[in-house]
Amino acid sequence: MTGHLKPINQADKLKPTSRTRRTSSVGKIDLGDTVPGLSASSNSKETRHASKERVRRLSSSNASEINIWQRFWLNYRELSYQHTWVTPLVIMSVVYAGYLVSGDYTPNNPLHMFVTISYQVGETNEYGKGIKDLCFILFYMVFFTFLREFLMDVVIRPLTLKLGVRSNHRIKRMMEQVYAIIYYGVSGPIGLYLMYDSDLWFFETAPMYLTYPDFTNSYKYKWFYLGQASFWAQQAAVLVLQLEKPRKDYPELVFHHIVTLLLIWSSYVFHFTKMGLFVYVTMDISDFWLSLSKTVNYLDHPSTPTVFITFIFHWVYLRHWVNMRILWSVLTEFRTVGDFVLNFATQQYKCWISLPIVFSLIAALQLVNLYWLFLILRILYRLLKDNVRKDERSESESDEEELAQTPTNDESNEAKKEKAL
Repeated sequence: MTGHLKPINQADKLKPTSRTRRTSSVGKIDLGDTVPGLSASSNSKETRHASKERVRRLSSSNASEINIWQRFWLNYRELSYQHTWVTPLVIMSVVYAGYLVSGDYTPNNPLHMFVTISYQVGETNEYGKGIKDLCFILFYMVFFTFLREFLMDVVIRPLTLKLGVRSNHRIKRMMEQVYAIIYYGVSGPIGLYLMYDSDLWFFETAPMYLTYPDFTNSYKYKWFYLGQASFWAQQAAVLVLQLEKPRKDYPELVFHHIVTLLLIWSSYVFHFTKMGLFVYVTMDISDFWLSLSKTVNYLDHPSTPTVFITFIFHWVYLRHWVNMRILWSVLTEFRTVGDFVLNFATQQYKCWISLPIVFSLIAALQLVNLYWLFLILRILYRLLKDNVRKDERSESESDEEELAQTPTNDESNEAKKEKAL
C-alpha cells in the first residue's frame, strides 16, 4: 500500500500561496536608518515562555496563595510585556509628578534638569551648555521610547489592521514606518522653520562659520537640538540591543548611527550647532519621504512609483547635493570665514585640528548615503525595466516561518497517517 501513496510534504502544505504583486509595487525597499521598535520586535522563546508562566500562576487554583506584592508584580510584568510603553510611562509620570508637585520650577529643583532645558543666560532667551543637558537627553530618550511604543500599540497597529494588512511581518514594518512618518513629519518642518528664522536659510554655508563659536542657542533651537539628540540616542540604544534579526545592511546602519551620534555630540560640545542643524534637516526630510514610500509600497498603493521617485529627488538633493556643499564649504570656507584659531581658554576650536575631523565625519556619513543611493537606484532601475511585478520582499518568508511555528490539528492528523502508512 505504501507504494501507491505519496508521502505528504508538510513544508509544501504549510507554504503560503504566492500572489502576484500589483504593478504599483517597487519591490523591496530595505534601506535607510529606521530601526525597529520594542513592540515591533520578535519575541524570543524565553520571553514567550515567561509570559505563559506568569499567566498560568495568576490563573491557577493556587493563585490565592500568592501574596499581594507578588500578584502585583506578576500583573505588572505581564502588562509591560503586552504593552511595552507602560514602563516608560511610569518613569515619566513619576518624574513629571514630582516636578509639578514640588511647586519649584526653577533650576534649584533637581528634577528641572530632566524635564526642561538648563543654563539660561540671565533673563535672556539664550541658553548655554553643560552636563545637565545629558540628564535632559536621557529623560527624553525615555519619552521617545514611550511615544514610539504607545503610538505603535494604540494607534498604528489598529490602523494597519483596518487597512487590511494581515501579515505579522508586514504589520511590524508598517508600524515602524508610520511612526517614522509621524516623527519626521514634525521634526522636518520644525528644522526648516529654525533655519528660516536664522541666517542659514536656505542651506547657506558661510553663516555656519561667520558667528563661530556659538556658545549659546535660543530656547527653541536648544529644545530642538537636544530633542533630536534624544531621538537618535534612543534609536541607537534599541539598535544595539538587536531585538530582532538584523537586516542585510545592519553594519551600515550601525555605522550610520555611530557617525550621526558623533556628529551630534561634537557639533554641540565644540559649538558647531549651525552645522548640526543642517545635518538634522537633511536627514529628517529625506527619511520622511523614505518612510512614506515604504508605507505605500507595503499597501500596494497605485501612488507607490510616484512617491518613490519623489523620495529619490529629496534623497539626492538633501543627502548628496547639500551634503557635498557642506563638505566643499569645509574645504573652502572653514579657514577663511570667521576666526580660525585654536584657543582652549576661549573655547575656539575652529582650527587645523578640527577641520579634518569635521570633514571626515561628514564624509563618512556621505559614504553610507552613497551605498544606500546605489540600492535606491537599483530599485529604480528594476522599476523602469521590469515594472517589478514580482514581490522581492521577505514577508512571504517570514509568514512561512510563522506558520511553521504553529502546527494545526490537521497537520498532526496527516503526520499520524503518514506514520501509519
